[in-house]
Amino acid sequence: MYNETIKFSLWCDFLERDFINSEFIDLIKNKTINGATSNPAIFKSAICESMAYSAMKEDYKKKSPKDLYEILATSDIKVAANKLLTNYANGDDGFVSLEVDPNLYDDSEGTYKEGKKLFNAIKMPNVMIKVPATKDGYSAMKELIKKGVSVNATLIFSVDQAKKCLDAFEEGSKAFAKRWPNSPLPKGVISIFVSRFDRLLDNVLKAAGIEAGKYGIYNATKAYKLIEERGLSNVRALFASTGIKGDELEPDYYIKELLYPNSINTAPLSTIKEFIKTSHEPKEIPSDSSISEFFNSCKNAGIDYDEVCQKLLDDGLDAFCKAFDEILKSLQ
Repeated sequence: MYNETIKFSLWCDFLERDFINSEFIDLIKNKTINGATSNPAIFKSAICESMAYSAMKEDYKKKSPKDLYEILATSDIKVAANKLLTNYANGDDGFVSLEVDPNLYDDSEGTYKEGKKLFNAIKMPNVMIKVPATKDGYSAMKELIKKGVSVNATLIFSVDQAKKCLDAFEEGSKAFAKRWPNSPLPKGVISIFVSRFDRLLDNVLKAAGIEAGKYGIYNATKAYKLIEERGLSNVRALFASTGIKGDELEPDYYIKELLYPNSINTAPLSTIKEFIKTSHEPKEIPSDSSISEFFNSCKNAGIDYDEVCQKLLDDGLDAFCKAFDEILKSLQ
């Protein structure tokens, strides 16, 4: 764990075969990271651009594109999970996440079945199945947790999404505990996306005289507080989309500003490298009143919170679906 005093974890939001067998090991050994995440965009970059997959592509070239993708992705996830297994065994996170086909975002049963299929194919206890936080996704999350599969709820933009994830995790955990009262509960993380708010809204905020680079921080803080107040022992807040595009903010801004107790930050490799150059003190959590004041100012500037969250969710689903489809196209 990066900061054991406040139980703050740093996970790497990047996986690629050569990296997993080299620098990834050092980052774990040096206690820089204790977990990892992936998504369709990350695997698109890895599978389509890295030569490390050539031999396996050739070996399984008669497979359908989706079957071949699953072979490649689950192979990487299994190797990464093995590298993190000591962390997991010691209660120091040690999870690696793999996302279901994002095109199933409106198919509850399909999401659940694919999640179980991927989990069973990897056969590692420290794998989290990543599920988009949609109406059908919540149901699949509950069923996966109920069956003992740890879940990473992804693409959370609104506080309402975070609440619905908490409800799903709590219901699933209760059902699991009722059936297996002596077994540890499966884990859940709620991945709150941060930087995309600021990339969308900063110019509008500046024009209205409102501080830029804060919308994502304050929104993530609201969701974090909700998660902490619910107090589910097997669920933590995870801050995602914490990389920087452009040079207006420091490269590790979204890690430093969200250095909160009992939280996880998953960040791109370059962001992690920048963050670990110096030591950092835990961040004081903004008060409810300061957050409310900020959002009232944004509302008065014409920013509709629900509309913004829905747009970002739609854009996120679209981007992940396109990335996934491009992977399959490249494997034809």
